[in-house]
Formats: sequence, structure tokens, C-alpha cells
Amino acid sequence: MTHRFAELTSGQAERLLADRRRPVLLLPVGSTEPHGPHAPLATDPIISAGMCERVATALAGDPDVRVLVLPSLDYGVTRYTAGFRGRIHVSEEALEAMLHDICASLIEEGFPRIAIVNNHFEPEHVQTIHRALDRVEDETGVVVGYLDLTRKARATRLTEEFRRGECHAGRYETSLVLADRPELVDREAMAGLPYVPINLAAVIADGQKDFREMGLTQAYNGAPAEATAEEGEETYAALTEMLIEIVRALAAGTGGRDRSGLYGRV
Repeated sequence: MTHRFAELTSGQAERLLADRRRPVLLLPVGSTEPHGPHAPLATDPIISAGMCERVATALAGDPDVRVLVLPSLDYGVTRYTAGFRGRIHVSEEALEAMLHDICASLIEEGFPRIAIVNNHFEPEHVQTIHRALDRVEDETGVVVGYLDLTRKARATRLTEEFRRGECHAGRYETSLVLADRPELVDREAMAGLPYVPINLAAVIADGQKDFREMGLTQAYNGAPAEATAEEGEETYAALTEMLIEIVRALAAGTGGRDRSGLYGRV
């Protein structure tokens, strides 16, 4: 049987409820926005979907958990890339309503084990995710899973560039896209891009909210020219391990949601 939820028939979805393996549904989330002159607008959702697919594959034969991947939500709160062509911004209210309604609908249908898999880290976007999940929990008593990669404990398990906050279309993200959708990376443009040593977390903490003002004059920071598919696969392995921990906690009813950190309070 497919691991993509939307490819199931209604009857197959019904039978999931009686499966001895607890179904856990993963919702890939990310913005459609500029990622430098070399990487696709869909960089964030590509990474989220790549994580979900790898987890579903890794747990395909698991005796306790059945992982299914929901259709992705490829729109987010994205003001920082204003002025670069290709950005699609939705308001906090719209994103919160969509996430809330998707989760509430699945819970009503009998699927309470859901995890949000997000790779767009604009603070207002991350905050909105937490707010939506808070609403769901308050209304239903159900904890929706969330792997919040903006938390320090999560970042320490990822690459040095990610920990430096140089991870918008830099080596970190570009490597992940090269591992999953290499045909979408303009390698010639990538090879000519200089290193942009700007810590996004630091400049955001200073109150800056526009990439050009921050110094990301081409909508990237870090060192995309150093990206490799091999590093991307290594990073996917770390991301997959963390997401599997979330999945197992949800299945066991022992947690599964990272609570909001710095970005969640912005």
C-alpha cells in the first residue's frame, strides 16, 4: 500500500483505523519564496517532503507504526524576501486557520497522530505554527507533533553552517536540494556565489526583517558554492533520525512536540 495518504482509497483509509500499527500522518510545510539565484523557490517544501519520504521508507516495515505523508502545504508567512521575485506570502491568520483546520479535521476523522514537518524558519511563520497547534490542543486535547529545528537542542545535531544561522539557501539547504532534486539547482550560478557570513538569528534578534537590509542582497547567506549531495544525504540522515523520534513519541502517547523557543516568542 502507498505511504501517501491522498493516494489511498476511502476504504483503505478506513482500514487504517483498525490496523494494529498506529498510523502517524506527516504534514510537510514550507514557503514558496526566493532562495538565491541558484536554488528553487520550493526549497523549503522540497526539504520537508524529503524528510517525510525518508521516514516513511525507513519505517515501512515497522511492527508498531504506519507512517503516511499528507499533501504538502507549500505556502507560508514570508515577508523577509519581499522585493525578490517569486515570493508567495500568506498571512499569519490564513496559515494558522489552515493548519488548525487540517489537524482538527484529521482528528475528527479518527487520525489524532499528526506531525508538522516544517523547514521555513521566518520567526512569524514558526510562531504561527505553534499558535495553531496550541489551539488544536486546547480544543481537542490532542498533541500535534512538531520538530522545531529552531530550537538549540535540535540545531546542535545539524551542520556547522546551520548552527551559525547561515542557512538560507546556503551550503546547508542547497546540499539538501542537491540530494533530492539536483536538476532544480543551477550549478553554474551556485559555483560563482561568494560566502555571505551573516547570522540570521542574530540580525533578526536585532529587529531586522528584510533580507536586503540584513545584507542578503541575493536572497541567500552562507556558502552555497560548497554544497554537495553527499552532505545533503548526511543531513537528511540526522533530520530523519530526529523525526522518527517524534513519530515514535506520538505513537506511544509520550509527547512528540517541541515547544516554542526563541522564534516562537518573536
